Amino acid sequence: MRTLVDTAKDDTITAPMKAVAMAEGIDPEILCRRIAEGSVVVMQRKNRRLGIGKGLTTKINVNLGTSSGKANLSDEIQKARIAEGFGADTISDLSMGGDIGAIRTEIFSSTTLPITTVPVYQAVVEHGLKKLTADDIIATLKIQAEEGISSVVVHCADRKMLGAFRKNRRVLGMVSKGGSITSAFMLLNDCENPYVEHFSKVLSICREHDIVLSLGNTARSGCIHDPRDPFQVAEVRQNITLARRALDAGVQVIIEGAGGHIRSDRIPQQVRYYKKRSPFPLFVAGPLPTDIGIGYDHIAGACGGSAASAAGADYLCYITPAEHLGLPGPEAVKEGLIAFRIAAHIGDTVKYGLGSRDLAVARLRAGLDREGQIQYAMDPARARELSDGKEECTMCGTFCAIKVMRDFLQRD
Repeated sequence: MRTLVDTAKDDTITAPMKAVAMAEGIDPEILCRRIAEGSVVVMQRKNRRLGIGKGLTTKINVNLGTSSGKANLSDEIQKARIAEGFGADTISDLSMGGDIGAIRTEIFSSTTLPITTVPVYQAVVEHGLKKLTADDIIATLKIQAEEGISSVVVHCADRKMLGAFRKNRRVLGMVSKGGSITSAFMLLNDCENPYVEHFSKVLSICREHDIVLSLGNTARSGCIHDPRDPFQVAEVRQNITLARRALDAGVQVIIEGAGGHIRSDRIPQQVRYYKKRSPFPLFVAGPLPTDIGIGYDHIAGACGGSAASAAGADYLCYITPAEHLGLPGPEAVKEGLIAFRIAAHIGDTVKYGLGSRDLAVARLRAGLDREGQIQYAMDPARARELSDGKEECTMCGTFCAIKVMRDFLQRD
């Protein structure tokens, strides 16, 4: 089959391109060229199309899914519905507990959003790390692709990179779950990374189903005291090399990087380091610019996410208040999503200029129109709850600065 990249390279504007161009307010011909060069990808799920990359608004991914410690199907369904209802762009199903196939089927039926998976999660749960084979990992990827996922994450650190990692003295070693499982598989079996060794098969599966390949961030830092190191630099180079192979094969690709825990002043540096070397969309987890936000890491992450977006990151993975503490419940998913939607919007005001929505809210505020402001809220019910239901704002009462000066000037 011909993929979206194939048609873009032929300068053919397709229905998915037209849909994204209209949604983003961009010329379809420009969008087509960017897909061909790899700076934009389009995730597709049936008739739903989502553009990520150069010149497009920053997108937000919501992680959900069961764990080996907690597998509540009704919670995961509720999380999926919250994600769609409160404006997530994509969902990653990271389930590692219960009947994973059945859980994913239920998540699919509960949302229309594009869905991403990490195949090594399901593969290690179903086969066990000691019995897991490269064929099992690739077979799981194939099964998930056939289920209708829109994107798939593979972690591609190789043996040489792991050697460099073992020489480092990080406070927190490897914090990527998918990266750690894949690395442990390599060390246990004294073999190369199966995704690297069988990368042609990975590309063949992605091409057959025209799904977006996401190259994972194994080397991200787990605390702000662990700065960028040779392992991270090697992973950036590796992922860019593999991304170019993917694009040449007609496969859309995203690179994950500049995520994890990064000191605030280093966030723009790391994003720009990547952007200078690669046209591919950059997916960032967080990043967290502090390690003391426990219980409020969605706020800390949103601070880092806004800085990353402003510096050029294209796609943010949200963080919830439960980060580092436990599997997030539905309310934590909602809080994390809204925090990161705000972060993405802040970044977009830097990348693309002041937004019309901000101006609309400012004018409503100047007119003391609280109900009008609430209509623009990401969570109108929450905003209305905080408004006290009083006719005037109870923060200032009769001494509202806007009202006092407006009345004073009107008397003149």
